[in-house]
Amino acid sequence: MKDFLDLADLSDERLDTVLRLARELEARPVGDALRGRTVGLLFMNPSVRTLASMQAAVTQQGGQTFVVTPGSGSWKMETRSGAVMDGEAAEHVSEAIPVLAQYADLLGVRCFAEGRNLDHDLEDALIHTMARLCPKPFVNLESARAHPCQALADWKTLDDLAIPRKGGRFVLSWAWHPKALPYAVPSSALEMAARRGMDVTVLRPDGFALPAAVMDRAKAIATRSGGSIVETCDRELAMSGAHALYAKSWSSSAFYGQPAEEAALRAPLRNEWCVRESWFKPSLPDARFLHCLPVRRNIKVADEVLDGPRSVVIRQAGNRMHAQKALIIEMLGGNKT
Repeated sequence: MKDFLDLADLSDERLDTVLRLARELEARPVGDALRGRTVGLLFMNPSVRTLASMQAAVTQQGGQTFVVTPGSGSWKMETRSGAVMDGEAAEHVSEAIPVLAQYADLLGVRCFAEGRNLDHDLEDALIHTMARLCPKPFVNLESARAHPCQALADWKTLDDLAIPRKGGRFVLSWAWHPKALPYAVPSSALEMAARRGMDVTVLRPDGFALPAAVMDRAKAIATRSGGSIVETCDRELAMSGAHALYAKSWSSSAFYGQPAEEAALRAPLRNEWCVRESWFKPSLPDARFLHCLPVRRNIKVADEVLDGPRSVVIRQAGNRMHAQKALIIEMLGGNKT
């Protein structure tokens, strides 16, 4: 397996293998499956969990990592094709990626959406370009449209909690945030739940429907898996019988790249769209709360939820390491015993 850019890059058989291995590695975290291996990490955007979990995953299996953060201890990098490099960027990814690949057995890259042109960001061209430039196995650590490592961890978390695949009710809810956020996490969470065969409801206020391209792709996945996807603004309807609520903010596609107009649309929603315990009254008694972190307390989610028994955000974050460890071993063909 050369590239992991999207959850769809894993066949059903390979996905089951990775998830099974992740469970085994959680029980036996230290080994030598990556002894003598080096994983390079290129972070063009900030990170806490992704960076730390990748480093810990490799180290616990006997490997090593190096980290490059352009503009902070290394040259700023240009990503545009045909760019005239007379600005701050001193290095182009066209050279940087194949050079870094010479020093590593696998390269992981994080590069967020630009947030200016919706169609451009949804094409996710940059992460695909960098994968093509890389002659070694390549992992998407969050791009403009996808966060597949998070989706792997989310899938494992739902399995850990024995939340049903077929027939499980999964709510992906918009939550308030002071600024417009990209679609990578909600898109991947939606596709993850759809591929599990769950009955998915996207709960969002008027003006914040996910882009048609995101919804159409997820609905096609749900059709193949026997799941379903619906959208609503009705919170009580969405939460009725829910097994899990996954909160995330995202931008209004109607005002994508227009921060002033987008901010005006979201401003009145601040209090109404902070997840509180009262949201769960129509759900199943043991319904769980998920979030990818970081999370703004009492802005997106109230303390009573994050600190209560429903919240599984710490387990979810821990599963990043287990899932990524299994993924890297599977991609590099390490010793799995």
